[in-house]
Amino acid sequence: MTETWYDRHVLPWLIDLACGVPMFTRQRARLIPQAHGRVLEVGLGTGRNLPHYDAARVQQVVGVDPALRMHRLAARRVKASGLNVELMGLSAEKLPAADASFDTVVSTYTLCSIPDPVAALREMRRVLKPGGKLLFSEHGRAPDPGVARWQTRLQPYWKPMAGGCHLDRDIPALLAEAGFASDVQARYLWGPRVVSFHYWGEAVAA
Repeated sequence: MTETWYDRHVLPWLIDLACGVPMFTRQRARLIPQAHGRVLEVGLGTGRNLPHYDAARVQQVVGVDPALRMHRLAARRVKASGLNVELMGLSAEKLPAADASFDTVVSTYTLCSIPDPVAALREMRRVLKPGGKLLFSEHGRAPDPGVARWQTRLQPYWKPMAGGCHLDRDIPALLAEAGFASDVQARYLWGPRVVSFHYWGEAVAA
């Protein structure tokens, strides 16, 4: 797909603004300090997670994101974090990393927009060390049939405006299909119900 002027110059700033709302910030603060060792962050984006890592527990953060323009916006947060951060401009369906090479994998508000989320999750499972954890927080398919129908109706209009984001992905089902056993919490957070049903928790290789 050809990038448009909107994709290059407007969308990165809109995504950064949306990802900084208090609802998302609270989720990050709840989840990210649990990361330790060598960390793979899938969909690092503009670096919104970086202030929440515990520098005393983290050896390195390898951040992957196909949009290098997001990495440019992340530079300030990388510098402020004091962390050892390596950035890679690629999608997660095929990671250039050895098997069992990360202690923690982090995915926040990323599975909604990866073209093949199951392939990406299988790669995340492959690179996790035995006993390593995937920490995740994602919005997704609502359990209420009426809300889910509206998610489906809005999807064709939402996706091009929101950088490929899907409103209605079933996050627990994707995790299970990729070979993870997950401890999932789920509920509506603040905001319109079509975008505010959240899944979060941790997962390990089944």
